[in-house]
Amino acid sequence: MNISPPNSSSELLDRAKNIAGLTIQQLANKMNVPIPQSTTHAKGWFGNLLELSLGANAASAPEPDFVNLGIELKSIPIDANGKPKESTYICVTQLDPVALSSWEKSLVKCKLTEVLWVPFEANKNTPVPLRRIGSAILWQPNRLQEKQLKDDWQELSDMIVLGDIDKISSSMGKYLQIRPKGANSKSLTNDKNQSGTNKLTLPRGFYLRPSFTHSIISKNR
Repeated sequence: MNISPPNSSSELLDRAKNIAGLTIQQLANKMNVPIPQSTTHAKGWFGNLLELSLGANAASAPEPDFVNLGIELKSIPIDANGKPKESTYICVTQLDPVALSSWEKSLVKCKLTEVLWVPFEANKNTPVPLRRIGSAILWQPNRLQEKQLKDDWQELSDMIVLGDIDKISSSMGKYLQIRPKGANSKSLTNDKNQSGTNKLTLPRGFYLRPSFTHSIISKNR
């Protein structure tokens, strides 16, 4: 089933409200999408199901999921207490110094300008098909949040540009962190910030800390 992209943020929110309370199985049935036999990578599969059901149209392009609205879609697994269970992936960490030269033009800012957060149950004792979808939250960073995100991004980007990517740890950054994203230690990419011959390093991604995403969704409950 193909769903056309929403024409406004209010239309997108209405669509999200219509699926709140459904189980993943019910949404899959509604969209005529089979649930995979193996749910080892359930979060990624569920994210794709959400994109399909809400009409996201960015595919794998480096822009927000709802291109015409400038809104990113993020599913967020929560525990029984409503707390995020993990960091939230935002985008790949670009290792080109040009891409790291400006916060305003950065992929991170592009992805976080406006986000539709869709929480869903992630209790390991509940089978994936029976996990319920929560109420969506349309969020834009306030002035203080954006300042901290920018400061985190700048600190981490400066280290990359200086060739110190291997000195970055996941403990750095108050809201934003960098973590390896490769499938395994053999997944390598070129780091253009190293002097001389390009150095191979693990691909990395920008992530939001659970404490930050919890502050977002808890204020809307």
